[in-house]
Amino acid sequence: MRHWQDGPGDRRGYHHGNLKEALVEAARRFIAERGIGGFTLVEAARLVGVTPAALYRHFRGREALLEELAGRGFNELASRLARALTSRGTPLERFTRMGEAYLTFAEEEPAYYAAIFETRGIHASPETEGRPSPFDLLVEALQATFADGFGGVAPRFIALEVWALAHGLATLAAAGHLPTGPGIPDKFELLRAGVLALVHGAARRD
Repeated sequence: MRHWQDGPGDRRGYHHGNLKEALVEAARRFIAERGIGGFTLVEAARLVGVTPAALYRHFRGREALLEELAGRGFNELASRLARALTSRGTPLERFTRMGEAYLTFAEEEPAYYAAIFETRGIHASPETEGRPSPFDLLVEALQATFADGFGGVAPRFIALEVWALAHGLATLAAAGHLPTGPGIPDKFELLRAGVLALVHGAARRD
């Protein structure tokens, strides 16, 4: 996790016109270090070095700033999953890479990840209108990987189970609640094993 320096020397100066970007970055850094629960607009203003009133030129409130973070996170997550889906290898390898990309995103961008689920979950932003959502990409990859289907179970239902598994692992890992030690699989290995168990179990259903 990136080191947090709290004080005047850590405030980023900004030129006219980029206060919005400075606020977004301040929110992103604060949430990555201290979590989303304690974040406020007053804190963002203090970190940037402006009065709280100046923030309302760009954001109508805390929720609006978090929506901005969520939208950017949504875009980044969708891009990473799309790259995994179109990478080299077999369909199963690409599908596995998507899961790895999801867990890596949650680890590398904790503020984006938290904002996505603090607001409306994995949702469309203006920049991604008309493009596949992360969930749509997951369904597409699942159908390509397991072309024989899942014994009558809808692929979207299996995709939801896979997403729940990935989100659970990402959340537990971020909180430090996944056991570690010799012989204990890491979150990527757990995800791969869990996904295979889900899809093969579904395929055996009558």
